[in-house]
Amino acid sequence: MKTSVVKRLDFEFLNSIVKVVANRNHPEIKLAGVTIGPFEEGNEYETYYWIAKELEKSGIARVGEDESLSPTKISKIQWTERVQTAGQVSKVPENFYPKLRRYLSELKRDIVKAPEKMLEFEKAKNLARDVVNTRVRKIVAIASAPAQTEQAFKNFTLEERFLYDQLHQLISEWRTEILEYNEAEEE
Repeated sequence: MKTSVVKRLDFEFLNSIVKVVANRNHPEIKLAGVTIGPFEEGNEYETYYWIAKELEKSGIARVGEDESLSPTKISKIQWTERVQTAGQVSKVPENFYPKLRRYLSELKRDIVKAPEKMLEFEKAKNLARDVVNTRVRKIVAIASAPAQTEQAFKNFTLEERFLYDQLHQLISEWRTEILEYNEAEEE
């Protein structure tokens, strides 16, 4: 997969709007032309993801439960994906892959502070790998089939749609070359 596509989608994720819950009262903050707050403890606010993570680091607010992944959520996604038929992918949370990368990265960082988190990290990594592998197998199968209707893509993430488009084009070109016979090429 072209790194630039993943990086572009990741940049879009960093600039997406997420919900945060204020941990404490805090006055208005001005950052690079963006004003956020004031915050009242317990209230929910919307802000860019990158700002939400800075608010979280400083203890002012925490990213809302709906905005991040957990072992339970990944297990549910893995189970749902496995019970789907071969030609279908299940719906995953919006921005699933950027959230998954960050979740695994946070778990890995936590191991330094709490080595007992290694088991949780390994379990999450294996579940994530299983979800990704299962979805990739399905995307390859769909890309190998005749052209699909838009309905087939309704549960694809943007990253998966890019992968499908690349695979479908490659497979179609290969299939055409294999099946075309031109006697003139032999002479």
